[in-house]
Amino acid sequence: MQIGRGKQRLLIENLPEAFVRRALLRLKADRVIARIWEHDHTVWKETSGEISNRLGWLHSHREMVNSFQSIHDLVEQVRAEGYARVLLLGMGGSSLAPEVFRRTFGIRNGYPDLDVLDSTDPGAVLDKEKRIDPHKTLFVVSTKSGSTVETISLMKYFYNKTLAAVGKKNCGRHFIAITDPGSGLEKTAKELNFRNIFLNDPDIGGRYSALSYFGLVPAALIGADLKQLLDNAGVMAANAQASSCPLKGENTPAWLGAALGTTGNSGRDKITLILSSAIRSFGAWIEQLVAESTGKEGKGLLPVEGETVLAPEFYANDRLFVYFRLAGDETADAKVSSLTEAGHPVIRLDLEDKYNLGGEFFRWMMATAVAGWAMGINPFDQPNVESAKVLAREVVSAYQDKGELPALSPDLKIDGFEVYCGYAAEDLQQVWRKLFDEANPGENEAKGRSYVAIHAYLRPDPETDRLLQRLREKIQTIYRLAVTVGYGPRFLHSTGQLHKGDAGNGLFVQLTAGAPADLPIPDQPGGDRSSISFGLLKTAQALGDRQALLDAGRKVIRFHFDRDIQTAMDKLTGAL
Repeated sequence: MQIGRGKQRLLIENLPEAFVRRALLRLKADRVIARIWEHDHTVWKETSGEISNRLGWLHSHREMVNSFQSIHDLVEQVRAEGYARVLLLGMGGSSLAPEVFRRTFGIRNGYPDLDVLDSTDPGAVLDKEKRIDPHKTLFVVSTKSGSTVETISLMKYFYNKTLAAVGKKNCGRHFIAITDPGSGLEKTAKELNFRNIFLNDPDIGGRYSALSYFGLVPAALIGADLKQLLDNAGVMAANAQASSCPLKGENTPAWLGAALGTTGNSGRDKITLILSSAIRSFGAWIEQLVAESTGKEGKGLLPVEGETVLAPEFYANDRLFVYFRLAGDETADAKVSSLTEAGHPVIRLDLEDKYNLGGEFFRWMMATAVAGWAMGINPFDQPNVESAKVLAREVVSAYQDKGELPALSPDLKIDGFEVYCGYAAEDLQQVWRKLFDEANPGENEAKGRSYVAIHAYLRPDPETDRLLQRLREKIQTIYRLAVTVGYGPRFLHSTGQLHKGDAGNGLFVQLTAGAPADLPIPDQPGGDRSSISFGLLKTAQALGDRQALLDAGRKVIRFHFDRDIQTAMDKLTGAL
């Protein structure tokens, strides 16, 4: 079944047409698409809370054209002044789209390089610090709320480093802010004389902000063509208008949303993303959008991003595959064909060039909104996100009062690490066996099938990536379960809502480790006093999230390593 023509068409295989059409007939009868464009909150809920003030993304591709000049002026100033690097400090919706632009488009000749820091791991912070020269670096402090603890902590740290290097008179010229009007960051940026303050439309939620200042300012700094991006978004938005009938026209966002929502309702709630290598980073952006938008009220679509594509027999009947194929790249064709031949449902999205991502950003935002309607949830709020933050703050407060972290007793000690699982076990094999004995096989569609989420509060680097991927693949091949991997605290701003708000089928594996070095977080930018370090903040976030999962009735195992992570990971994987 093919929907649309030309570039960015949508193909659906092994998903009965009547299955989606029933949802589309209801969508048409209820005027859902028209009502979305009318900003009618009753599409999703009777009350308007966090809906009516979250629909600015519908028009941001058009509104941002009026901001081209201010963005262009900044870029030309930065280039003329010889800035060599841009370091973006942000989390979740503030960091993922810029990361997509950098990894997809690279750096245009004559433009500064862009790096993203979305970790409180001291080693990760030091790694970024070593790569930059403060005299030639522009820092982009990006947070909708203006109070995101990770972002503000990083801003204070790098402000002090830059202040020491260039002096107070010039320090503010090395910083710009992207935030909502009236936020704490806007106030701070004015006090510190930041070079620029870009105030975003407050009616755009963080995960829907790719085509606003949050995505486009970083894209422009590396020389990406904003007009081409927004033109592609405009074409997709036109196809998503009510006048483009979902049943007979080219409204592929409506088709995609209906397919995601209806298959999720029927038990195929693991949306497995397969992308051409040149656009692979787009998967992490979709992961946040879909997980945080749909994981609530005991429901949820789990995006599975970065998974190695295996033979069909290693997948259960809880999967819906989405294959992004960039023109000219046939690398994954054979593997995807084997999945369709085995009867797995596959949605294929064909892209002519990388700038089609402008349209994909819009297609997936609209599709997610439609999926929310099909699932009966509000795709714009995040009711469970605050629980982990509150518990992390309590850990920090206890440390500041008593000078020590809460004491936890391990259930098992093994050379190299400790295990916190909540039950008695003699060895790692028993720890794993008990966890997977509790996995839900998904034979009852209403209960759904379990998945595994690996939460790695470790220093993100290629070697750790390799070790995590090996653990992930082994679990999948043995148990045929979907396995996701996220670095902490990054994933808290991406999939954390789903983990606590969905049907409760997650099995959580938390990995923590001691750090060889730590870094103080200044209490105030420009000040010497520090009440907390990055290492302590990361530990508090890990402990807070673990407790929030336990409070929500989730199954959690924590493995705490000493500094030899490779040896510990080898033991952990070998014990499966």
